[in-house]
Amino acid sequence: MGLFGPGLDEVWEELSDEINGQFVEGGFFSTPKVIKKFDYWTITLDTYAVSTGKSTITYTRLRAPFINKKNLYFNIYREGIFSGLGRLLGMQDIIIGIEDFDNEFVIKGNNEDLIIELLSNEKVRNLIEAIQDIELEIKDNEGIFGTNFPEEVNELYFSVCGTIKDIEELKKIFNLFQVILIEMSNLDIIEKKRVDIQLK
Repeated sequence: MGLFGPGLDEVWEELSDEINGQFVEGGFFSTPKVIKKFDYWTITLDTYAVSTGKSTITYTRLRAPFINKKNLYFNIYREGIFSGLGRLLGMQDIIIGIEDFDNEFVIKGNNEDLIIELLSNEKVRNLIEAIQDIELEIKDNEGIFGTNFPEEVNELYFSVCGTIKDIEELKKIFNLFQVILIEMSNLDIIEKKRVDIQLK
């Protein structure tokens, strides 16, 4: 344990034990990871850094690649936090018809009917609401320095500024991923098939 409490490796190793995942130590060119295999999918927790020129900002992220049968994209975040996000992708604002949720979150996507059906699942909504700093989206690529995906493969993606060492918060996010992957599978949005991709 460090001077200011347990270090990231210690916390994430404990997390991996609690969720029956695998902890992977970081190396010279890589950060620590927690990998959780769940049904047909693999959820990976790690961190990445973005240089602003004068300083470096660290982000915590979770990723889960999948085969996107319906070419669905969405971005869900709390009102006022990421103003204007998603417009570059041509995604429309979506109202799901549940007032409290609509007032609290901005929902953007390319298929209103599918997204409303997905968010009609109360468990999905409750888990989204339980995470304070949330930006949840489906991405079709990770950019020039990220992992290259085959055409039919996208990923469920969560990212937040800072390093999360709160085990209960991380367990909520892992749980959200599992519930959404199952629900998207039930709605025939994603394929029940393993995706063998090594994430960078």
